[in-house]
Amino acid sequence: MMSPESVLDESVAEFIDAVASDAPTPGGGAVSGTVAALAAGLAAMAGRYALKRDPDSALFAELVDRADVLRSRAAALADDDAKAYGRYVDATRMPREPDPQDRRAAIRAALDAAADVPFALGGLAAEVAAVGEQLADSGNPNLASDARTATLLASAVAASTAILVEENLRGRPGDRRVAEARKHAIDAADAARRVVASYGYLQDRISR
Repeated sequence: MMSPESVLDESVAEFIDAVASDAPTPGGGAVSGTVAALAAGLAAMAGRYALKRDPDSALFAELVDRADVLRSRAAALADDDAKAYGRYVDATRMPREPDPQDRRAAIRAALDAAADVPFALGGLAAEVAAVGEQLADSGNPNLASDARTATLLASAVAASTAILVEENLRGRPGDRRVAEARKHAIDAADAARRVVASYGYLQDRISR
């Protein structure tokens, strides 16, 4: 059976089974991309309900549009991660002889390119967290829990992708993407702390 070209071509059950299998993909990056897309979808839903209450709100219309764009980009990045990992695997399978330097250079280039996907996802997730926070604060109160969920999920994505970036760039000390990925994770975590401010038992744990 041929593998689907996109995670969007799979049912939820198929995707979960694929993640749990012994195949190398989909892995952390693809899962993070899918979660980011779902978080953006929740934010978009919360925004649409806010628009129902205030159809003339330019802010809510802008937040819905932004969430929809982020959702689409996140889904695409979930697929890109699997492709990037495939290129890394291909590089590791290159012959070591007669010139091992070619193989090392190919692996290094593949890891560098693979870092771009979680790096992009981290920045995207920080944006989703910000959208979710805005909607939790000023949107339809009946959807505030969904907006908070979007922010918390996005925060988890930003943190996980920062780790993936660092792992892929271990051989490139000083690469700017590491510091920027950490900042995305911190920004999203700050948003997560704020949206659970009224839930003291959660805020205390997130702050640790």
